[in-house]
Amino acid sequence: MSLWKLILTNLRRHRVRTAIGATGIALGVATMLSVVGLLGGAVKMFEKILRSDAEMVVFEKNVSDLFFSNVPETLVDELAAQPFVKEAQPVLFTIITAPDRPVITCFGIRASDGRLSKAEWLSGGESGFSDGGRGVVLGERAAGFLEAKAGDEVQLGQETYPVAGVVRMENGFENGGVFMPLAECQRAFHKEGVSSVVTVALAEGHETKEVKAWIEKNHGRLTALENEEFSKSYSQFRIMKTTAWVVGGCAFLLGGLSVTNTMILSVFSRIRELAVLRVCGFSRGQLARMILGESLALSVIGVLAGWLMSIGGLRLLKALPALQGYIEPQVGLMEVLGAVALALLTGIGGALYPAAHAARLKPAEALRFE
Repeated sequence: MSLWKLILTNLRRHRVRTAIGATGIALGVATMLSVVGLLGGAVKMFEKILRSDAEMVVFEKNVSDLFFSNVPETLVDELAAQPFVKEAQPVLFTIITAPDRPVITCFGIRASDGRLSKAEWLSGGESGFSDGGRGVVLGERAAGFLEAKAGDEVQLGQETYPVAGVVRMENGFENGGVFMPLAECQRAFHKEGVSSVVTVALAEGHETKEVKAWIEKNHGRLTALENEEFSKSYSQFRIMKTTAWVVGGCAFLLGGLSVTNTMILSVFSRIRELAVLRVCGFSRGQLARMILGESLALSVIGVLAGWLMSIGGLRLLKALPALQGYIEPQVGLMEVLGAVALALLTGIGGALYPAAHAARLKPAEALRFE
């Protein structure tokens, strides 16, 4: 019998022990992939809010959150006058309240912003949303919990606004938010003359370094970053991603302890069996490899089970009516490979002591073990 056949036979003989060890790894994998997927999806959705067909974003330096960034609205016209800029659009991010809804994301935008023109209009139309008007556009989910449609009036904050229309957006944050004319949003939140960010679309044939150099020269307190640079450098994104991996790592630590416990029990409950193998010609190395192989096999089973659990759990969350539109999990190849690598390392680490103990067994003493 080959070593791997013996390993699989041992795992089948002790099904309960195998299930317990594999479950520890599976829960670690499922937790890590789920948390990383959920937070990664949230980051991706926020990135889409910023892009709006633009390659760059300009915001205030050293702010902990874009809600605190203040970019002069005059910058939009200055950028638009530059030959390397195709279009510049201001966006003001705010939080507004409504009856029974303490937190609703509000986007202050100009009528020329392409977000609404690309949306699916469920009621109303773009004509009702103008730079000088007060009409607001609701995302589909926002219209649902506010129980409003085009032509109605909704209370937002301390004021009442006419609903110009209802749109269905691909992005969950936008679909659950309120779009308000920029000037009205600035007035309502005492942010006259500023926006949170300015998104920049480059003119054909020009490069991002031209925008960066111009911003650095003319507006030293602001910074311009490419979308990818922003995703990597923005502190909130880094915190979310770090949190995801820390939580996943803790889950794997618990899974590793489960594997260690399982393999220790496996070795000590089979002392005589291991002694017989030594008498039959198994070397110390072969015994150690057998224990390591069992642990790795448990890890592989756990990875597959955990991956399936995470897929099922994320799909279930995405399908829940209360969360529809807000859950956009992003589990990529790197996340899966990271989970596999951690699971294998956990399996090896959990089997080191049991394998070493099995290799040190003396057949004569082990056969007398009670």
